[in-house]
Amino acid sequence: MSDLFAADAPAVRADRQPLAERLRPTRIEDVVGQEHLTGPTGSLTRMLAAAKLPSLILWGPPGTGKTTIARLLADRVGLHYVQLSAVFSGVADLKKAFEQARLRAAQGQGTLLFVDEIHRFNRSQQDGFLPYVEDGTVTLIGATTENPSFELNAALLSRAQVLVLHRLDATALDALLARAEALEDKALPLDAEARAALVGMADGDGRFLLNAAETLLSLDLPEPLTPAGLADVLARRVPVYDKDREGHYNLISALHKALRGSDVDASLYYVARMLVAGEDPLYILRRLVRFASEDIGLADPQALVQCLAAKDAYDFLGSPEGELAVVQAAIYLATAPKSNAAYKAEKAAKRVARETGSLMPPMNIVNAPTKLMQSLGYAEGYTYDHDTAEGFSGDNYWPSEMSPQRLYSPVERGFEREIVKRLDYWAGLRAKKRGQG
Repeated sequence: MSDLFAADAPAVRADRQPLAERLRPTRIEDVVGQEHLTGPTGSLTRMLAAAKLPSLILWGPPGTGKTTIARLLADRVGLHYVQLSAVFSGVADLKKAFEQARLRAAQGQGTLLFVDEIHRFNRSQQDGFLPYVEDGTVTLIGATTENPSFELNAALLSRAQVLVLHRLDATALDALLARAEALEDKALPLDAEARAALVGMADGDGRFLLNAAETLLSLDLPEPLTPAGLADVLARRVPVYDKDREGHYNLISALHKALRGSDVDASLYYVARMLVAGEDPLYILRRLVRFASEDIGLADPQALVQCLAAKDAYDFLGSPEGELAVVQAAIYLATAPKSNAAYKAEKAAKRVARETGSLMPPMNIVNAPTKLMQSLGYAEGYTYDHDTAEGFSGDNYWPSEMSPQRLYSPVERGFEREIVKRLDYWAGLRAKKRGQG
């Protein structure tokens, strides 16, 4: 049955409702884990006190109370509640919802339209909400697990306020377990360590936690489960991680910054987070290779070599054995001296190249493969560096229309310390030779 008619559907018998549904709060103040929205000074509390509810986008992880909040808001402000899911609904469902909302409006009844997974509607479908939101036919509440900045139209975002819901912390999840035990008048068959393990398995998702609790409360066990026993009863939950969604980019960004900050343990944690969630190790290795050049460069020339060796090792071994090479590369990068001098030099060189266009190099360093070119002075006056006493001629290699530029500035860290010494040595020789000339 379509979610369009969810508000008018016959009630399911209480004894057949899932535990999560039976525990759904009846007051917005009872929603756990979102006190920044529902507490005394929360955004929703202030809206309700002002008796003015704007259209909203609720952005947060699964199982954090988005649907519950929408239902409670409709009840609190006296709006008819209609629920749609972008996964199961299409244009026809939207049109019907808007038509019914217009009929209610003509009778003095407002409509709160809750759209779950609103980011799954395409851009044209999202545009279809605009006139009905603007003229007040519906108060729209959209729920999304994805960053609205990337997934929703700017026009729709400009007409709605975005509220961020947090993943449920251990305190909030413990509160849900306590409510479940009180409702069932039965303690969960878990020892203290297994209870903590269950909270960890929930990964901030209250719905998953209550579904797992319902399974456990239905068991008749002679003694409480240990963490190992819990793992046998419940299949371990794969962490929430969509490889083409924001969580994917958040973790790879966190890894890059932990490496840059030389925090080897945090770096290992984020590598493990991605591997456990099923990320392609080659994707992680591509970021490590990039990091080796961008954030280490010549401060440790072996960094790039190590990453490419790890890539070859993973190609050769595959998972899971080859994943150790990924870990080894991450450790090497996190503990290596850091320098972005090569990265900055690339940017600076490209900037100067764009600004100066197609200037001719000095004639003395241009090849002269033909007699005509020789007669025009190509290659004339070139000094072969190896023929000098120091192996360094000190010639000018820049176009005559521009002065020499300083593009690469190595740092006093790692191998780049030695490069600084070499550059200073050559600068001194260059000044000496030009002074003699």
